[in-house]
Amino acid sequence: MLVGIVKKNAIMQIDFALDAQRGEGKSALDAIYQGCLIRFRPIMMTTMAALLGALPIALGFGAGAESRRPLGLAVVGGLLFSQLVTLYLTPVYYTYLEALVGRVRRRRVPPPLEAVPDRQRHAVS
Repeated sequence: MLVGIVKKNAIMQIDFALDAQRGEGKSALDAIYQGCLIRFRPIMMTTMAALLGALPIALGFGAGAESRRPLGLAVVGGLLFSQLVTLYLTPVYYTYLEALVGRVRRRRVPPPLEAVPDRQRHAVS
């Protein structure tokens, strides 16, 4: 459940950022920042709904509560940690990967023919 929530939240952020990059021509940093701002509310709603659903198990009152409490604490702790991963690490990872892709693309693009000296241009043709 925890991995699914993190994955869904990250997909929402990155999908919005890719759409902003391709459709609006924004930089990777601006696009992921806007994605985080706009998708913050749905991400918080999902996480808080799951967290509040697991809170009674984590607090564990009543008969047999001592056997369910570790599961509740693991879920609540995992949700809090996954929220940090989603809101802080996903945008950082996205911008680093975009920078890496940009560097790789710049290395693969051959120089324009005007930049190649005449003797090399004749050898190429």
